[in-house]
Amino acid sequence: MARTPVPGTRDTILTAAAGLFYRYGVRAVGMAQVVEAAHCGKNLLYRHFPGKTELATAYLTLSRREREKAAAEALRWANTPAAQLVALVTEIAESTRRPGYRGCAFRNYLTEFPGATDEPAQVARAYLADSRAQVDRLVTELGGNDLLADRIWLIVDGVHSGPPEQAQVAVDWVAELVKVPGIK
Repeated sequence: MARTPVPGTRDTILTAAAGLFYRYGVRAVGMAQVVEAAHCGKNLLYRHFPGKTELATAYLTLSRREREKAAAEALRWANTPAAQLVALVTEIAESTRRPGYRGCAFRNYLTEFPGATDEPAQVARAYLADSRAQVDRLVTELGGNDLLADRIWLIVDGVHSGPPEQAQVAVDWVAELVKVPGIK
């Protein structure tokens, strides 16, 4: 008779895998490492995630939920498109200063698997496309053009890959581009 899994087992496995995938990369982490980190059996892991692709998809989906929650919180107090753009870049800049920051999970996945068309790549590309669309929408509401949106998106890309001590430069630059009073 099969044992009934403990409630929350899927989340425990996903949390363990997410930490490993983010720290070491999806390609570098084997399922045996996930089993060890999650303190579960191999059968239990495969019951919840039939393969690494499903686990990577769940990891990126979780990352997307976390990023969207952080962005929504950042936008909560910003009441103009310009302030919202600055708030979004500020939130990203602050995330780069957190201990253990290793870049954007979505960009990291697509760098590890260039040209991939699997489900995790689709999740990563969809998140990036939706994030870019949000920037485009805010720039349009601000009365800006495609060039301004391109510049802000390049700044966002740079924040993810640049040194954390330069993150404030990105915030100041976006504030300057959208002309938010009181910010450099």
